[in-house]
Amino acid sequence: MADFQFAQSRVDSRAADMSVDAGLRGFMLGVFNKMAVGLALSAVLAYIVGTVPPVTEIVFGTPLRYVVQWGPIAILLISAFAMRNPSPLASGVIYWSVVTLIGASLGMWFLAATSGQIGGSVGAGMTTIAKAFLVTSIAFGGLSLWGYTTKRDLSGFGTFLIMGLIGLIVASIVNMFLQSDMMSFIISIAGVLIFSGLTAFDTQRLKHTYFQLGGDQRSMAVATNYGALSLYLNFVNLFQFLMSLMSRD
Repeated sequence: MADFQFAQSRVDSRAADMSVDAGLRGFMLGVFNKMAVGLALSAVLAYIVGTVPPVTEIVFGTPLRYVVQWGPIAILLISAFAMRNPSPLASGVIYWSVVTLIGASLGMWFLAATSGQIGGSVGAGMTTIAKAFLVTSIAFGGLSLWGYTTKRDLSGFGTFLIMGLIGLIVASIVNMFLQSDMMSFIISIAGVLIFSGLTAFDTQRLKHTYFQLGGDQRSMAVATNYGALSLYLNFVNLFQFLMSLMSRD
């Protein structure tokens, strides 16, 4: 009888573990799917904004360019201070608003490619964009996989990366006035390293978030939106810093 109860306990334990694993996979898949759709939308918007002259003129030739440039930062800051307990709808609006504005801003790379500022020709410029996207995708995928599977606690590493990110932002603002090529190069190298680390850190953090939520569907919906936003921002910033390095003469 005792042997039967022990065996039954092991079966129940395995069933519970499988349920948790299936739930975690579903949650992470939802995050990555939303991020992928966001990237696809951004790519389409970037191509249209950068290659269709009337749209390019509206976005970059009018005050709308300030909305595109600073809108994502404003949305993130306002939501961080004004929305303590966002709903799934509100967090979704934040995500898609940021994706749309950043997608439009990425049109500058296509504009630079079509005008010959990257690589000296349209073909070379587009090839550079494709290479940067491919390298970003491979690096992002590998780092996310490592962050998901590693047993090492990356929380301390994440604190260091956040400090580095703050320094990176300050250095970028300073260089807006200095316009130093050497400083731009150093910033790009640092940006690649920081956002590579943040990709692994945020992936692991999302795993921990799933277990902390305890199956609360409302909270999980919000976490899916914010998780997709974090990974999306990591991918886009990693891509932009790689583009800065690869497009240097």
